Amino acid sequence: MGRIESLFNELKVRGRKAFIPYIMTGYPSLKKTEELVLLLEDCGADVIELGVPFTDPLADGPTIQAAAERAVRRGVTLRKVLGAVGRLRRKTSVPIVLMTYFNPVFKYGLESFVDDASGAGVDGLIVPDLPPDEAGDLIRLARPRDLSTVFLLAPTSTDERIRLVSRASTGFIYYVSLTGITGAALTIDGVMERMIRKIRTASAKPVAVGFGVKSPEDARAVAEISDGVIVGSSIVRMISDNYRGLERYLTSLRRAI
Repeated sequence: MGRIESLFNELKVRGRKAFIPYIMTGYPSLKKTEELVLLLEDCGADVIELGVPFTDPLADGPTIQAAAERAVRRGVTLRKVLGAVGRLRRKTSVPIVLMTYFNPVFKYGLESFVDDASGAGVDGLIVPDLPPDEAGDLIRLARPRDLSTVFLLAPTSTDERIRLVSRASTGFIYYVSLTGITGAALTIDGVMERMIRKIRTASAKPVAVGFGVKSPEDARAVAEISDGVIVGSSIVRMISDNYRGLERYLTSLRRAI
């Protein structure tokens, strides 16, 4: 059992929900990213999602796209992301999940990437453009290394897709709250609650919800029906526009969740 599974088990016993903030690695710099990870942990993050910069981030909205573009221009690569995780492991044991598109992984070499990610201390992988029915090699290589493979479900997912993702996911299942890109507005309605209930009939694995969560009120509402809350674009935006207010904002999200 890896750090992510252990974390969710512990939270369940304590009657708590997971706070999972996202930041873009290398934005505004690798050194700052390492500082931000420690700040996120201090503010109550249970799992930290690190974005890997990529030139064509199809699932991301303008805020995260801009952060990725800046990191790419600064020469941040997947190998440098793993180096940053390795350095962080000397300072923290907080579970870290990489959110990366498949192109950098393919270029790196799948087996080499899984070996190096596990060796650096990465706990899980989210690859939004690699569906579980095409991810057999990744799953096969990741399992023996306690490297969680987190797959996505959406409001449009069929019962068959829910069963497939439930089988393939380890660590947690990522429920995308809307049919759009990161940073879009969140709509909390009966659809989300029904879908999460349906997912839970197919799997006992934790369900974390992302896309569109901005305010403490959003986070509280999502936490009431899920096992974890993922917040990304609004944190990345604050790193750029209101860094002084970031700690207060993170603390307010943690309290709400």
